[in-house]
Amino acid sequence: MTPYARLAELGAATLGEAWPQARIATAPPRPLAPDMALAGPAVTVRCQPGDNLALHRVIAQAGPGDVLVVDYGGRTDSAPFGEIMALACQLRGIAGLIIDGAVRDSMAIIRAGFPVFAHGLTIFGSTKRHAGAIGANLLLAGTEVASGDLVVADADGMVVVARDQIDKALEAAQARAAREEHVMARLRAGESTLEIFGLGPKEDE
Repeated sequence: MTPYARLAELGAATLGEAWPQARIATAPPRPLAPDMALAGPAVTVRCQPGDNLALHRVIAQAGPGDVLVVDYGGRTDSAPFGEIMALACQLRGIAGLIIDGAVRDSMAIIRAGFPVFAHGLTIFGSTKRHAGAIGANLLLAGTEVASGDLVVADADGMVVVARDQIDKALEAAQARAAREEHVMARLRAGESTLEIFGLGPKEDE
């Protein structure tokens, strides 16, 4: 299993709790389906709201395992991404898309199994005139994202880790997951959370 696949399996909540330097989105885009999850290096792109030329450009440049992180200005009155683009991404091995905007063709994207996180859905399309900016540092959902940063997203939320901290963050997340497995094993053996976490009455109470 690759480090990115392992991080997707561990989940955003575990990573966010385990790594103090993680940047946790306060109002992240939501997955089109509850079981969608992704993890990988961000490829950032800023689109002119109402236009998707920048997305066509970035899909042609991105590679296997990349996560497209799209600044769409928070607008949900047009959809720059749909079924055709999802297929184009899958054929290039792109791991998923996160956009602070809307998408369309949601059921087709869900059936295809391509992870997409968005703020909404709309059938209104977009133009193809503005080149946008690829590789720019973004502020998305209140969270700083630079190209190459690790992005982990699932039904719980979205977490970003600086590219030079990925290995240590993975180690910390795995250690936390192991501790939680130990706690759950003790629960199944009959202990209570009060006992496990030492939360019972104190002697002076």
